[in-house]
Amino acid sequence: MKSDRPYLSHIADAIAAIDTYVAGGRETFLRERLIQDAVVRNFEIIGEAASRLSPAQREDSAVPWARVIAFRNRLIHGYWSIDLHLVWDVIEHELPTLKVVVDRMLADPEPDS
Repeated sequence: MKSDRPYLSHIADAIAAIDTYVAGGRETFLRERLIQDAVVRNFEIIGEAASRLSPAQREDSAVPWARVIAFRNRLIHGYWSIDLHLVWDVIEHELPTLKVVVDRMLADPEPDS
């Protein structure tokens, strides 16, 4: 069985990057294209890594992985109409919970193969 840990680590790294990029707050995020691009890219990484998690991992979790993956798909395939206010809402209300859950998953010892 392949390990989900590398993908969880990618998710954790992308969350940490987003946290760093948005440290200046909402107004800076909405004003600065470079920050927007960096944040969107890291949400794409989160969604792609989530799509590669094992079905068992995705099912045995409080995270709505299907929504995480759908958000990534919306950012990638609807790049011309990204709602930055929605992205900020996800940063503010969804990302902290995802961070806690992913950190907890990474802290759990991996079962023997």
